[in-house]
Parts: sequence; C-alpha cells; structure tokens
Amino acid sequence: MAHNINFNEQTGKHSFFSVKEKAWHGLGQIVQDYPNSKEALQFAGLDFEVVKRPNTHKLDDGTEIISTSSFYTYRPDAGAILGDRLGKDYEVVQNADAFSFFDAIVEGDGIQYETAGALGKGEKIFITAKLPGYIKVGNDDMIEKYLFLTTSHDGFGSIMAAFTPVRIVCNNTLNAALRNCTNAIKIRHTANVKERLEQAHKVMGISNQLSIQLEGIFNQWAKVRITDKEVQKLIQLAMVPNKEVLQNIEKGELDELSTCFKNMCDDVYEYQMSSPSQFLETTKGTVFGAYNAITGYFQNVRNYKDDEAKMKSLLYGGTAQLRTQKAFQLCESFVRAEFAGNWS
Repeated sequence: MAHNINFNEQTGKHSFFSVKEKAWHGLGQIVQDYPNSKEALQFAGLDFEVVKRPNTHKLDDGTEIISTSSFYTYRPDAGAILGDRLGKDYEVVQNADAFSFFDAIVEGDGIQYETAGALGKGEKIFITAKLPGYIKVGNDDMIEKYLFLTTSHDGFGSIMAAFTPVRIVCNNTLNAALRNCTNAIKIRHTANVKERLEQAHKVMGISNQLSIQLEGIFNQWAKVRITDKEVQKLIQLAMVPNKEVLQNIEKGELDELSTCFKNMCDDVYEYQMSSPSQFLETTKGTVFGAYNAITGYFQNVRNYKDDEAKMKSLLYGGTAQLRTQKAFQLCESFVRAEFAGNWS
C-alpha cells in the first residue's frame, strides 16, 4: 500500500512507531513497552526542531529584501521547508511541546503512548495515546479509549486533540460527537504552557464525559431491535452524498440512484450480514450493530488511496467521519422513534 510517512535520509528510518501492533501503517518501529514522551519522540523520529524564518525576495539588481510579514518554517536536520506562507503571528509548536500536552495529564492517569508519526516532509505529526479503562457494551464487547492529537508545521490548521473510541473486536473507530458535547478541541499555535495545561484538562474532561455517555447510549442501542429492511434504509440515509439522492430515497425512487451509490450501500450491508463482529449478542439485529456496520465498512472494507488518506477520512473530518457521525444521529433518531413507535 502507498504511504506518505516521512523517511529520514540521515537515520534511514521512517518517522513512525507503534506499540505491539501496527495501528495505522505498515511502517515504523514496534516497541514492546509503552514509552514516555521523550522516548516516543525518538522512536517516531519526531525529535527534530522546526525554525521559523522570514521570506526573502531578490530584486532585479540583486538586492535582497527581507519580509516583515511573510515567513516560512524550516527543518534544519533534513534541509526541508515545511510551510512557506506563514504570517508574523504564527508560532511554531515544537513536537516536544505537542507531546508535553499529553504529559500534562499523564501523571497519575495512566495514559500510554501507542503510535506517533510524521507525514510528508514532517509538516504534519500525529500521536495516539490510550487512556485507562474501557467502554463496556453488554457482557464483553469492549471499546478502548484513545486520544488522537495532530499538529502541523505548514501553517494549515490548529493543533487538534480528539477523543476516539476503538471497538477491540474489529479494530473499529467509533468517532462520535454528541449534540451537547464535541469529541475534539482545537488549540491555537502557541507554546504557552498555561494555556496548554488548561486545554489538556479540558480534553480529559471531554473524554471522561463522553465515555460515560457513550457507554449508556451503546448499551441502550444493543437492546433495541432493528429489522434488516430498516438497517438497509438507515445505511442509505447515512451514506447520502447530497440532497438530490436524499430526495430520491425519501420518495422511494430507488431506480434513480447511481450504481456507485447502490454498490457502496450494498458493501455496507454485506459487512452487516457477514462480519463475525456483527453476530455478537450486542450487534446481531440491534441498532448498535447497524451503527457498527457503517463504521466497520469505513474502517475495514473501504479502499483508500493510501494510509494517510484513510487517516484523514476517519479522523481529520473527512468522508468517513462525516458519514459515521450521520449514522450516529440516525441511530439516535431510530431509538427515539422506536420508543415513540413512528420510525418509517
């Protein structure tokens, strides 16, 4: 599979590590023990500095003008420019600072670094860390609790920290934001320690609150029955790409739907009907199973251009994240309507 993991010419290693098993990529170093942040930086090849310098312009007579408003970021160890259209207010947040965001909540809370890596020339970095405890659905359907952090050195986007549960039985990312609680926070590009500590505790609070709420919701969904026909409709509504397709579904004009859309819905339904993880007490014929059919399709079935595209789709607000969020809302609506007796 193609990839965009940063390769360091000096060390001859890819910038990635994973604990015990490969989480996102087929590259990098697998370590047997969870490292601290300093070790994780080294394992992942992220122990490099980034500097910010002003852009310069050469005039026709050879005179060089140094800009006071336009800057670029540069990685001296690799001789690579990471971003070149940065404003004067942009602050570089070093990789070590991104990790120390997690260090602020590690003490006593048992966070375990699991994967980290750099994409491209090192302009984007990501870290996943596992939180202690599980979300438990039914008797033994366990969901691990992860924090996913990403930051960039190219001037695009904030630092983002998100709570991302992963269902163990099928390595399935259950990215869900509730109506009254987001699953992610965005942090401005500043190395201000006080602000970073406040944000760290905020994301920890989000994680704790979401864990409790999701455990209640998923356990409720695991008890609510849904027919195969209702699952098919839920899949269609979740996978809808635009209003035109939605109108066709609502009118029952299924012949008007594109072959591509029908095939995609069929693939999701096939996963629902054939994956062993869909035949457990918690998932077989239940709303929780219907939700997992859609999230499981994006995690385990759909083909992506490369691993970076998959990660963007699932975690960076891409198609997979949007569709699974829609599925979450549809399942909530189904359960409310089921109890009210008016799901059509």
